[in-house]
Amino acid sequence: MAVGVFDLFTVGIGPSSSHTVGPMRAAAVFAEELVSTGVLGQLADLRVDLYGSLAATGRGHGTFTAVLLGLEGFHPELILPDEVDARLADMEATGKLQLCSQVEGTEGRTIGYKVEDMVLHPLTVLPRHTNGMKFQAKNDAGGVLHEATFFSVGGGFIVREGEEDAAAEELEESKQQLPYPFRTAAGLLEHCRNTGLGISDIMMLNEKASRSEAEIREGLVHIWQVMEDCKDSAIKREGTLPGGLNVRRRAPDWHTRLRKEDKDRDPKYWQEWVNLVALAVNEENASGGRVVTAPTNGAAGIIPAVMFYATHYAPGMENATQQDKEDVVVKFLLAAAAVGVLYKEQASISGAEVGCQGEVGSASSMAAAGLAEVLGGTPAQVENAAEIAMEHNLGLTCDPIGGLVQVPCIERNAIGAAKAVNAAKMALWGDGTHRVSLDEVIITMRETGKDMSDKYKETAMGGLAVNVVEC
Repeated sequence: MAVGVFDLFTVGIGPSSSHTVGPMRAAAVFAEELVSTGVLGQLADLRVDLYGSLAATGRGHGTFTAVLLGLEGFHPELILPDEVDARLADMEATGKLQLCSQVEGTEGRTIGYKVEDMVLHPLTVLPRHTNGMKFQAKNDAGGVLHEATFFSVGGGFIVREGEEDAAAEELEESKQQLPYPFRTAAGLLEHCRNTGLGISDIMMLNEKASRSEAEIREGLVHIWQVMEDCKDSAIKREGTLPGGLNVRRRAPDWHTRLRKEDKDRDPKYWQEWVNLVALAVNEENASGGRVVTAPTNGAAGIIPAVMFYATHYAPGMENATQQDKEDVVVKFLLAAAAVGVLYKEQASISGAEVGCQGEVGSASSMAAAGLAEVLGGTPAQVENAAEIAMEHNLGLTCDPIGGLVQVPCIERNAIGAAKAVNAAKMALWGDGTHRVSLDEVIITMRETGKDMSDKYKETAMGGLAVNVVEC
């Protein structure tokens, strides 16, 4: 199907969309196929091979345990943090996997399988993408009953080896069913000029090709509520983040201080609140909590933070009702998603493919577009806001210390959110005309990613990951 708003904004668990959500989703698909093909009863051995970035940073990103949960049949958008904790504790204690137990129509099978049984290939990159994984089910004689290779291409999206061309054809066919298909900013702006509609309006009409407006609105408000719940959960959780870096959670203390200093929501504190929301969401993500992939987990705090600005500090929001805020949220997310489509169509949102410019950069660009839209920007100004935000994230590397989505990722989300707000404000002070187009910046980001050394693409082999002592 054509990439839509509910592909770019999905509910999952932390800490990484490409390394946690995608692998869990792929493993769940494989588990379902073991049942649907009827081979589960013959299974005697299971093999999982992880390649490239998944193998290199999988422990810090929760990849290995996510695969185990997926093999039990859990999906990232449905599993709750308490379920994650309970199942992982049981696996750790018993060394057993309840294979396919969550797949409808079967009770599954209990097999001896644990993280240490996975085969890791950190220096081997499969041709399609650095985030590769291969699953094999074998019988008593060692014969292969079923196998599949998947790639986690960013934002929780997965692609199956051998089906890339078919998937591309299906995507093109599905786009033709849209009233206003686009893959470039130029094409999107042309639709706006021809119809007199805004960017969020065009996106809404495309979404209505597959669901009702009421369903779209309900779904987007739900996405917003999960973002709010994520932030609210984080500001109550003190201590240090898991993983061994001993990174202290700052959100609870910051929230307490802000509540004391800013009793009346003074506009002068807007950036402190934006910083807080971004930090809180990414602290929750780093601890494996429930988050919205927006468009990735590593950049999950930027859009909630900028949307907090839109619903609290935008002109006219001083006495906003819940209905007013929901209207803003729907418009914001639709405009942001339209820009997200451009990155998926023309480049990548995968840190393992193009560095953090594809994660924090794309999220900042999407957030800038969403804010410019709700602040009354013209389509040209909205496109300009998205361009400014990405232009000043070009070349951003992905070098998490210890392979954990903590340093520099958490603070980087706050910086990316502030850039988005500033980009929107700069664009709105102009008339929409500018020298560099959003399409040119997206293409530049893609080419920069290709030129970037692999050690700066989520491998924990360069940058801060090697120049800062972990403990």
